[in-house]
Amino acid sequence: MSTTGQDGHAAPRHSAEEWLDARLERAAQGDHDAFADVYDTLARPVKGLICRVLRDEAQAEEVTQDVMVELWRTADRYRAELGGARAWVLTLAHRRAVDRVRQVRASTTRERRSALLAEDPPFDEVAETVERHEDHHRVRRCLAALERHQRVPLVLAYYQGMTYLEVAACLATPAGTVKSRMRSGLRGLRACLEARS
Repeated sequence: MSTTGQDGHAAPRHSAEEWLDARLERAAQGDHDAFADVYDTLARPVKGLICRVLRDEAQAEEVTQDVMVELWRTADRYRAELGGARAWVLTLAHRRAVDRVRQVRASTTRERRSALLAEDPPFDEVAETVERHEDHHRVRRCLAALERHQRVPLVLAYYQGMTYLEVAACLATPAGTVKSRMRSGLRGLRACLEARS
């Protein structure tokens, strides 16, 4: 297989990588034709790599376009003495793909956290009770009366502002168990506060 060089002649296989390096260097100087050659040569392997990381064709297509746009903007950062153009571009593509995976995971975590908080805001009633009675000592006594497995998650959530998932991670306990203990703890706390009012 041969690659067409800048002069229109076929470049031998053994110099294809050198040709690509030279085309990227020309692209870095603003040569649109050189960038088109780089794009045509690398877009497919870039997409293949990204697709293997993301396992999603549509996202891989989108990230590939992002990588190629970034390549055009940052081609002047390429240094041939540090390695070939292909390796440099594929490293850039891999980094972008991993960034996308992290973004998707972070977004999913935020959505789950929002859903948990929306479905059952556990601390509003306790906060209202504390404000209504204006007696923090009473709250502390009622918290102390709870069993430890109920009291600790409530203290972490109410006083430290942790979510269910953060409390679960902190206590190395399944989230469902933490949620159940917090609900029963809240019921006990509410009953204690009402009895002392």
